[in-house]
Amino acid sequence: MPNVKIPDWEVLYQEQDTGWDRGEVSPALHSFINKGAFKNTKTVLIPGCGRGYEVVELARHGFEVTALDLAPSAIEHLNQELKRAGVTAHTTCVNIFDYHAPQSFDVVYEQTCLCAIAPSEREKYAKAVYSWLKPSGKLLLNLMQTGDAGGPPFHCDFMDAKQLFPSKLWHWQEEPPFMTGRGKDRISPRFELGFILEKKI
Repeated sequence: MPNVKIPDWEVLYQEQDTGWDRGEVSPALHSFINKGAFKNTKTVLIPGCGRGYEVVELARHGFEVTALDLAPSAIEHLNQELKRAGVTAHTTCVNIFDYHAPQSFDVVYEQTCLCAIAPSEREKYAKAVYSWLKPSGKLLLNLMQTGDAGGPPFHCDFMDAKQLFPSKLWHWQEEPPFMTGRGKDRISPRFELGFILEKKI
């Protein structure tokens, strides 16, 4: 996909041009929780966390959450919400490709980061995710389905994801994925497919 232009996310936050922001916790998180995806989990990493509704929710559940985003406004908002909720998390304003994890994590929760980066960077991102996880750690993966050629958000179908996260490195759940709709108070053709992957040792 040549000549992909990625927006300046910080500018969009400052201009309140945040159409991707639900304003609340994604239903996908509750689906993963209900499926037991966080069982035996202590540490969670959320790359590209945005305003971090899921960060606050997981912190409320008692998890040790690390949240990354390159937009200062997003991290500032998240820090305010954490304080308001009376919970804590490790928040870092950083480009995900410059992040050096001080520890390995039990879970990487992938909400919208993959659909926001240039498709040419997906392989680098997949390698980073693998390096962030402990052996047998879980990747909770939401694949954005847009049906469009451009982006962001960039469409990522199942077969592309299987190449990014190959079976020699990952165990994919056997049950069908669950679907999370996009758009609030309006009909949207976009949706996300949720998968649970386990890192092979």
